[in-house]
Amino acid sequence: MTATATARPALTTEVHTDERVFAELAPAWERLYRHCATATPFQSHAWLHSWWRSYGTPGRLRLVLVRSGGELVAAAPLMLVRRPLPALVPLGGPVSDYRDVLIDDDADAVGGRPTAALTAALAATARTALIDFREVRPGGALERVYENWPGPRRALRDSLCLELPAVPMADLLARLPSGKAQRTRAKLRKLTALGVQRQAVEPDGTDAALRRLLELHRLQWQGRKVTPEHLRPRFAEHLVGAVGPMVRSGDAVVTEFRLDGEVVAVDLTLLSRSLVGGYLYGAHPRLRERRADVAVMLLDACAEQAAGCGSLSLLRGDEPYKHHWRPEPVANRRLLLAHRTTAPLLSATLYGATARQRAGQALRRWRERTEEAPGAACAAPTHRQPAGNASRACLRLAIP
Repeated sequence: MTATATARPALTTEVHTDERVFAELAPAWERLYRHCATATPFQSHAWLHSWWRSYGTPGRLRLVLVRSGGELVAAAPLMLVRRPLPALVPLGGPVSDYRDVLIDDDADAVGGRPTAALTAALAATARTALIDFREVRPGGALERVYENWPGPRRALRDSLCLELPAVPMADLLARLPSGKAQRTRAKLRKLTALGVQRQAVEPDGTDAALRRLLELHRLQWQGRKVTPEHLRPRFAEHLVGAVGPMVRSGDAVVTEFRLDGEVVAVDLTLLSRSLVGGYLYGAHPRLRERRADVAVMLLDACAEQAAGCGSLSLLRGDEPYKHHWRPEPVANRRLLLAHRTTAPLLSATLYGATARQRAGQALRRWRERTEEAPGAACAAPTHRQPAGNASRACLRLAIP
C-alpha cells in the first residue's frame, strides 16, 4: 500500500472595499494576528479598525486578503490616496509607529504559499497605484513580499527606533555604568518615598482612564509646543475605540499612578509577542514639583510588562536622553513596490524623498553653523519637541 500526500487547500485572494467586511473580520484577523510572530500591536484588528473609523476616507479602503480553505492566512490593510501621487498606503497613519502586513507563520512555513499569493494579489493592485509602506520594522512580514516582488521595488531608510532587551528594571540598570545606575536607583527610591503607587486599570475602567490620560497630557504640555494631533477629538475617539478591546485581549495595559490618593499620571503601554512599548502618557506637573523622575517611573512600569516579549521598544525618535539606557538603534524601512505600469510613480517618489532628505541635511548643517556662531550660546533656550512623534512613548520626551 502506497501512502499519498494530503492535498493542501487551494489559496484564494480577495480585495474588499466595504468597511462592514472589515468589522466582521475581527475574529479571523485576531487568529491571523496571533499566528504572525513579527506583528506589532499596530497590526491588531482593534487598532486598525478603530483608526479607520476615525481617520479613514469612505471609498478608499482596500483590504487584500488570502484564504486557505476559508481560513485567513494573509492580509494587507491598505488605503488609496491620490496626493501627491496615486498610492496604496497601510492603515494606521502617522499615529502608528510600525506598519506591516500579516502572514500566518505556520501556513507559510512549507513552501511560502501565503506569501506568494499575497505578493501576486498586491502586484495586481500595483498596476494602478504605487504601494508605499512606511515604518516597516526590520524582520517584518512585508519583507517576505519585498524579497519575492516581481516588479520594480526600492527600500529606503525610515524613522529610527531605539530598543532595549525585554528584561526587568534590575537588568536594565545592570547595563548602565555604576554611577548612572546608582543615580537611577536613587530616583526609584525617591518614588517609593513619595508614596507613588501604580495599578493596572481593569478593562471596564479603560475608557475613563484614557480620557484622564489625554487631559493630563494636555495639562502637561500647556503653553508648550505639543503634537497637535494628540489634542484632537478624532485621536481621542481612535484611542478609546482601540485600547478597550486591546486591554481585554492582553495587547495593551493602561496604568494609573497615584500620589496622596490622586491620579497624577496615566500611561498606555502596547504589547505583542515581538515587543512592548510605551505609547503615550500624561503626567501632572505636580510630579515634577515633588522632584519625581517621571521618565524613570514610566520605564519601570514598561519593563514590568516586558516578560516574554521580543524587545522593549522606545518607539520612534533618537532623542539624546533615551541613550541614557544604552539602547540599540534600529531603523525602520520604507518599502516601495510598483508594477511596470506604475514604475514612473516609483521614480517620482524616490526623487521627492531624495530632495527632502537633502533639504533636511542642509537645514541641519545651517542650524549647526548658527549654534556655533559667536553669541549663539547667549541666546535664550527654547523648548523643542521631537518632530513627528513627540510625547508618544515612555521616555519619549523630557518631562516638563
